[in-house]
Formats: sequence, structure tokens, C-alpha cells
Amino acid sequence: MKHTATVALMLTLGVAGVYAQQRPVKMTFSGTNVATTVNLQPGTVTDETHLAGNGTLGGFTFRELHADGPSPQPPASCSGPFFAVVAGAGVFRFQDRSLLIVTVMDGSGCVNPAAGNAAFTANYQIRGGTGRFTGASGNLTMTATIAPVLRNASNAPALLTNVGEFEGTVLGVAMEEERQDERR
Repeated sequence: MKHTATVALMLTLGVAGVYAQQRPVKMTFSGTNVATTVNLQPGTVTDETHLAGNGTLGGFTFRELHADGPSPQPPASCSGPFFAVVAGAGVFRFQDRSLLIVTVMDGSGCVNPAAGNAAFTANYQIRGGTGRFTGASGNLTMTATIAPVLRNASNAPALLTNVGEFEGTVLGVAMEEERQDERR
């Protein structure tokens, strides 16, 4: 009996260890950004992002609202117009219908007028989710290239393409292969 209890405890701790491990994540995507009338913060422009992609955690869609505003100082690597991402949040929806919720920590964009696009980076904190992401935490970074497709009456970009990747770590979620192994 004592041996059985020890084995059960070891298996329980082993499974908990699988769920508590930090997982490296890499996901590629494509989609669009569109300016909205939503006002997340005074003196900013709010964009709505719609993406679809695939990666370490499976196929997904991503919807986000973020506020872009003036930046105090562009990095030395940016010679064109520069903007900061000052607020926002997003939701990943995976094929198993699990949701992963993120909050924008910061970000920036550097416009390259000659190329007609902008290099965009945003940093996210994972705030949990549903399904296999209940209680998840960690960080993700989006790196992307955005380019205008359509401009509004003021000649500001109104619809943009968005192509890039998310990279980071997720804590508190098992990979799908491990979940399938546990069901066997």
C-alpha cells in the first residue's frame, strides 16, 4: 500500500511538472490592421488587428486592439517616422477553442517611407485564458512588417497588411502531444 501511494504521488508530481514547465513558443501569422473609432487612450489612434497563423501551440486566430501614440525618442536604428504602442490587449483562439489572453506591455513601429512599410514590435504579458490556457502566464513578442493597402480621406493608413511572428514563453500549459500521451 505504501509503495502504491509513493508511485501515485510521483506520477502526480510528474504530471504537475509537465504543466508547470516553461514552453518556448514560436508562431507565424498574416492578417490585417485597421484603424478604429475606439478610443483606448486620449491623444492616440487605436488599431484593430486580425491575424491567423500556426506554430508551436497549433493553428490560431488573434484579435487585438492597441493604441498607437507619439514616442518620446525613436531608437537609433529608426531614421523614419516612429510611433509607440501605449496600451492594448488581445485574444488568441486556437483550433481546440482554447483562448489565450494577452495584455500589451509596450511596443513601437518604425516607418520606412522608401519601402512603403513599417517594422513593428509589440511585447505582451500572458494573462491566462480558457481550456488548456487556464492559469497560463508568460511573455510573447510580436515582430511584424505592416504595409498600407488603403488610406482614408486624410491620407492616413486605414487598412494595412500585417505579416510576422510571435516568439516567447508560456508557463502553465502542456503541449498537445503531451496531452495526447496522457489520454493514452
